[in-house]
Amino acid sequence: MKRLSEIKQGKTVKIVSFDNNELLLKLMEMGCLPGEKIKIEQIAPLGDPISIAVAGYSLSLRLNEAHGILVEETQ
Repeated sequence: MKRLSEIKQGKTVKIVSFDNNELLLKLMEMGCLPGEKIKIEQIAPLGDPISIAVAGYSLSLRLNEAHGILVEETQ
């Protein structure tokens, strides 16, 4: 498993779990559910924020938010 903040642009991953309970509800309301596939669309030039495609729309996350999402790479 890796953290979402470690994934490179263009990769597709699957959410496994969250390690930040404060963001858990907020992220789940935005479609970031365990088992959901997400794609890293863009990473800002300085690395923060990142844009992901999840549940049919684009979502922008701060790097510290992405750090709390545990993912695994998909084929």
